[in-house]
Amino acid sequence: MGQGSGKGKVILFGEHFVVYGLPALAAGIAAETTAKVTRLKTSGWTIDDLRPETPGYKAEKADEQKVSTDNVIRHLGLDLSKQGIHIELGGDLVAASGIGASAANCVALARALNEEFRLGLNNDRINEAAYEGEKGYHGTPSGIDNTASTFGGLIWYVRDPNSTVPMFEKLKLKKPIGLVIASTGLTASTKKVVDDVAAKKKADPKWFDSIVDEYRTLVKDGRESLLRLDLKKVGQLMNRNHELLRSLTVSCPELDSLVEKALKNGALGAKLTGTGRGGLMIALVADQHATNRVAESLQKAGAAAVWKTNFGQ
Repeated sequence: MGQGSGKGKVILFGEHFVVYGLPALAAGIAAETTAKVTRLKTSGWTIDDLRPETPGYKAEKADEQKVSTDNVIRHLGLDLSKQGIHIELGGDLVAASGIGASAANCVALARALNEEFRLGLNNDRINEAAYEGEKGYHGTPSGIDNTASTFGGLIWYVRDPNSTVPMFEKLKLKKPIGLVIASTGLTASTKKVVDDVAAKKKADPKWFDSIVDEYRTLVKDGRESLLRLDLKKVGQLMNRNHELLRSLTVSCPELDSLVEKALKNGALGAKLTGTGRGGLMIALVADQHATNRVAESLQKAGAAAVWKTNFGQ
């Protein structure tokens, strides 16, 4: 039996700005998806998906998961025409939009196949296989999710609009940092939200450029503050990043309410993460006491789901 795991991820800084060639900071979180692969006497592959989920997520993604699994197996050059495999997915990462669930699935599967078939792949090759798997879910993925899932730590990501090859830099923190994640229970179309931001940019380029200029400084300060473990500064920058995203109209009352509740109950900083207009928010916390207090406050505030985790390792 081969086994493997892949981390979930959050965007700490940079959603929407990354579309315009600005840097983003993503982090692999402690919560993981696990995969076990056992051989069968029959051909092909079967799967038991035992991951915890937000209601309906796995059924909605089932067809994409099939394409993704085929992509990973094909990329690794495995012939299952005579002897197939059974895949079992599990772990403590909740399968939900915005937390890198599909990438964690792909990384865990690639690692389990690597172990079972003794392929001798290093993490760079695992990441390549996971990227192929991500195509089954996203068509042309950025690569940031599978990279964060494979390597953990921090990922400094820059997508050049004039190039098809993004730039990644893998960073590590000296110790993990606590995070509380909460779901609004709402889902928004990424394409529509991105298109709306593009329309606002076209309507008022000077206004948009002023926001971009501030964000460019903010994300560099965020990187330096994270590497120094200056959590107070990181929290302040997260708060300001959320305000910039509100200016772009990608937040919503439900996200703003959860952010406000987290800050009132001890979070150092809080912001939406991902597409926005629903989805997830994240709150930076200094210690276990703050983690529990913030998580409890978000649950009482009506969050659809709340998770306690950490990132950076």
